[in-house]
Amino acid sequence: MKVLVTGAAGFIGSHVSLYLLSRGDEVVGIDNLNDYYDVTLKEARLDRVQSHENASNFTFVKLAVEERDGMADLFAEHKFDKVVHLAAQAGVRYSLENPHAYIDANIVGFMNILEGCRHNQVKHLVYASSSSVYGANESMPFSVHDNVDHPVSLYAASKKANELMAHTYSHLYGLPTTGLRFFTVYGPWGRPDMALFLFTKAILAGKPIDVFNYGNHRRDFTYIDDIVEGIIRTLDHTAESNPEWSGKTPDSGTSKAPWRVYNIGAQTPVQLLDYIETLENALGKKAEKNLLPLQLGDVPDTYADVEALVDDVGYRPKTTIKEGIGNFVKWYKDFYQV
Repeated sequence: MKVLVTGAAGFIGSHVSLYLLSRGDEVVGIDNLNDYYDVTLKEARLDRVQSHENASNFTFVKLAVEERDGMADLFAEHKFDKVVHLAAQAGVRYSLENPHAYIDANIVGFMNILEGCRHNQVKHLVYASSSSVYGANESMPFSVHDNVDHPVSLYAASKKANELMAHTYSHLYGLPTTGLRFFTVYGPWGRPDMALFLFTKAILAGKPIDVFNYGNHRRDFTYIDDIVEGIIRTLDHTAESNPEWSGKTPDSGTSKAPWRVYNIGAQTPVQLLDYIETLENALGKKAEKNLLPLQLGDVPDTYADVEALVDDVGYRPKTTIKEGIGNFVKWYKDFYQV
């Protein structure tokens, strides 16, 4: 199978590329290697993929998804069987500072992905959505059957827009699309703007950590290996229409079109202070905490109902927080020679 992975130098994209190569697929990875965070980390992830024993099946193209002509040429040249679209401008807080970046990458870029899939007979598009689409929803656990019309950040709105755009193409052109709402992904090779990375760096340097919402956050932290397993299982399970779907009582998670959205999380929300304590134990060092109020655009809790993903593809997250944080700390100390 020939698969396009966008955001191939990213946290999730590099892991997905490695998995696909390991099972013998041909992978074309694209990334624009922007400087939203440390480019050397992105390059190190890319080096890891290009050093794989099946690296001859990997092609890297430096390209931004918002580059319309470049994306059209890429699809026309390679004729992908399937696409895993992970490239995006990430981060809730950054969307308050640089909103245009989210429109360019997440809206225009996604449009180019949809057009490429439509015109080149792609069999299945799997794309990254986010738990942030649940926004002001307070019904726990979050279900794909819930309404998600009240986002509280532009990042969340862009991901909700992706789901709507995908549905349109599934409906009009019969393009099978599946959106995965990721819940706080963490693990080795993670993003430096995420909490675990920031906390680890600060604690090891003897600096205080900023703990928002006074530590009362609950997050459905999901280990990278569990995320990748869910992505691959979903990629292999092409989205189908729901014959029981009715416009009189519409289900938000399915459609008459070959369109699906799933939550992909650990289904075990953890109090932020407990998460920090687990990290302290792994580091053998206590954190000095700077307790702060809830930040604009953040939600207090996330909690995934993954029943639909379990039913359809047999997804079962299995990595504990203790194991996952331990693996991250080991990688961090090795990578940064701490």
